[in-house]
Amino acid sequence: MEIIKPDDLIWVHDYHLMLLPKLIREKMSGIRIGFFLHIPFPNFEIFSLLPSKWRINIMEGLLGADIVGFHTYDYTQYFLRCALRILGCESDMGKIIIDNRIVKADTFPMGIDFLKFQNSFNNPEVQENIRELKKTLDYEKVILSIDRLDYSKGILNRLQGYEMFLEKNPEWIGKIILILRIVPSRIGVKHYRKMKKQIDELVGRINGKFGSINWSPISYQYGFLPFNPLVALYSMSDIILVTPLRDGMNLISKEYLASRIDKTGVLILSEMAGSSKELGEALIINPNNIEEIASAINGAIDMPRTEQIRRNEIMQERLKRYDVVKWADDFIQKIIQQSGSDQDLLKSKLLNEVRIKQLLDDFRNAKRQLIFLDYDGTLVPFSQNPETAKPDGKLLNMLSDLTKNEMTDFVLISGRDKDTLQKWFGELDLEIIAEHGAWLKEKNKNWGMIKPLLNNWKPQIFSILEMYEDRLPGSFIEEKEFSLAWHYRGADPELASIRTKEIIDHLLRFTANIDIQVLQGNKVIEVRNAGVNKGIAGLKWISRCNYDFIMAVGDDWTDEDLFKVLPDNAYSIKVVQQLPDHSYSKYYLPNHLEVIELLNQLVNL
Repeated sequence: MEIIKPDDLIWVHDYHLMLLPKLIREKMSGIRIGFFLHIPFPNFEIFSLLPSKWRINIMEGLLGADIVGFHTYDYTQYFLRCALRILGCESDMGKIIIDNRIVKADTFPMGIDFLKFQNSFNNPEVQENIRELKKTLDYEKVILSIDRLDYSKGILNRLQGYEMFLEKNPEWIGKIILILRIVPSRIGVKHYRKMKKQIDELVGRINGKFGSINWSPISYQYGFLPFNPLVALYSMSDIILVTPLRDGMNLISKEYLASRIDKTGVLILSEMAGSSKELGEALIINPNNIEEIASAINGAIDMPRTEQIRRNEIMQERLKRYDVVKWADDFIQKIIQQSGSDQDLLKSKLLNEVRIKQLLDDFRNAKRQLIFLDYDGTLVPFSQNPETAKPDGKLLNMLSDLTKNEMTDFVLISGRDKDTLQKWFGELDLEIIAEHGAWLKEKNKNWGMIKPLLNNWKPQIFSILEMYEDRLPGSFIEEKEFSLAWHYRGADPELASIRTKEIIDHLLRFTANIDIQVLQGNKVIEVRNAGVNKGIAGLKWISRCNYDFIMAVGDDWTDEDLFKVLPDNAYSIKVVQQLPDHSYSKYYLPNHLEVIELLNQLVNL
């Protein structure tokens, strides 16, 4: 924080600092932050094994960034799924809205300095290293294995695969060699010391089993390898084994390909490495299957030179186009874009302090005011059980104060049934629209219908909804006089996504020749009579007086019908966590608490 300036761009790297984006954001809210994860992001089933406090903190920490980057599409999707399952944050095209900000999760497969490896071949020191290697590597085939000492790299598996290859192909004994180079990693950790001991013992056993006075099947070296000798090794190796059990990307596979000036050589690559998603022309194997490794070595030996060149040309062109500079530039541009135009779009519709002040001034100066307010999701948060979302005394008192102004017509416009709304709000001096416009209650009048309606279609629709209620645990049916609602807020969000598509398709086909409509709201699907909506009901109030101030607040697609019919000078406000692709509302507020705050300001004028 001593270094950061407001217009800086911060790029946070890797899992050690997953909490950092949020910590920085709390200190400096407007700063541009990117986060990149260099390891695989676990799927939800693994991530959920963490204590709930930890996994929530990690997810919230990451969402402090503007851009969260991953090596592969799979990791990005795992992250988005965890955001949904753990925090309830829904995404649209990888975008999540949280704390009035847009966070984008995206895929950026990390590249290498391709030209550095290509051009190094002609370096005199590299050429000298190659000449030295040729003296000691006088074999028909040279296989290379180079990795950090890490349990995720699958070194023991590849050694066992090589051992099986020699067992099944004894004709290659004395003609082939595996160069095993292991770079020290976490030397002080007991588990790593134990793993090194296992590798040492396995190398000794294979060399003792197959070797002779003149030949050892494995040339083993433990230690750091400088750049020039590394390029020389890449250039001299006919085959490279890159078989991690799990790896975020693995740049060794890319470095090997970049070093192959003559475009020959065979890359045997684990499907568990992120780079396998880019390098599909390699021999892709499952590193947990020893037989598969042995078979791949045999296939690599037999691969014709022309086929090697064909595959490597494709992969080299790909790596050259998307090198490490392109990767970094792509990521930084996305941060700038995300913290620029996308955030500006979000802010352009936010009902901020300046706009609220204008709204309050317009309300104060108006002679006649009309206010439409939705209930669920607008005045109270959503509840898994609609019956528990009753208004508390504080809300009722505020609404009562709002209705005391004789020049203000206040209309509660809800999808709930009229009996519930009458029970909860009947004592207040307000007007009510129930069941999305089917029932109307004007001041000092009894309930009336907007038009004659039939409900003889309900038994057939109810049986369909009941079938899907059984297929989606946590969902339930709410029956109203002229509509049916299937709620799924308490259901598994991913299964609900599938079931909602199925039920909408089923209902649309079933109701094609019936005068009813199917509407998807916020975690609810409602079936109701056609020609009945909040817009038609709202027009009855809009047209009855010359209002010079109109405001409507709602939270889902049922409110769009009302927003659509409002005059141009009206304040239409949508309460949303996610900025919708299209809405007739002029402004938005992020949650019901902001709506309550706005109404309290109207009361206090």
